[in-house]
Amino acid sequence: MKRIPTGVADFDSIIQGGLPAGSVVLLLGDVGGGGLEFALTSAAKIGIVKEFPDTRTFMLGDAGKLGTLPQKMCYITFSRSRDDILQEVKMSFNKDFYQSLDSNLLFKDFSKDYFMHTLVPTTWLESGQEGLFTDKKKDGLLESLVDFLDGNAPGSMVIIDSLTDLVVSETVQFQDVIALLKGIQRMSKKWGSVFYLILTDEILDRKRQQMIIDSVDGVFKFEWAKFHHTSKRQRYLYVEKFMSVLPHLDQERIARFATLITSQSGFVVINTERVG
Repeated sequence: MKRIPTGVADFDSIIQGGLPAGSVVLLLGDVGGGGLEFALTSAAKIGIVKEFPDTRTFMLGDAGKLGTLPQKMCYITFSRSRDDILQEVKMSFNKDFYQSLDSNLLFKDFSKDYFMHTLVPTTWLESGQEGLFTDKKKDGLLESLVDFLDGNAPGSMVIIDSLTDLVVSETVQFQDVIALLKGIQRMSKKWGSVFYLILTDEILDRKRQQMIIDSVDGVFKFEWAKFHHTSKRQRYLYVEKFMSVLPHLDQERIARFATLITSQSGFVVINTERVG
């Protein structure tokens, strides 16, 4: 089975080199829990390797270096601009990550479609970069998104930042979002793509959140936890759902991964916690 590295070396070493091509993965987490950083680290490291193949082992580790790199990497946003995202990366991570994402990520900003029926004026959305925003279409936001995916998703890594924006929008029907996710899950197998969908935990009621979980292949949960008798906090990664990944974790008796986000290395696994 063709696998696409996540770029998190210690994680890839346990899941046999990466995620199966054709996977739709929900990055579900607490605010600041690491879901976005996980996706950005993955894209940045893969971008560096695509530009500088000699760095493959260093960037992806012994397991990840055996995986298949995506042909293209796409970053879809509904409310934030390309410049805003890159500026945040520039301030948070090392310059190699910034340059990699600036050079290798195909950004698609649907802000005009997303804010079309709101009080936000279009003058707030303009950035002066040709092609950054979609043209106004009567078809609607989700139809425009489908058109973009149809032309760019095959063989790609696709980051959707964020599913939260879609599910809280009053102009987008929740049932349409679920239908779209089921369609993406179906087509991802034909496209050989990996999708990362970012969603804030508990932004929806339990029933609706479960409907989203049922519409994807895998769920990575990013969570903050407090140490006992101290105010210090630790980020953890759990794999809550993933048929092709969980057996490897069960075999190693892995309960969760303690994680850290650093400016130099991005999202990293610092400890693997095992059951008994």
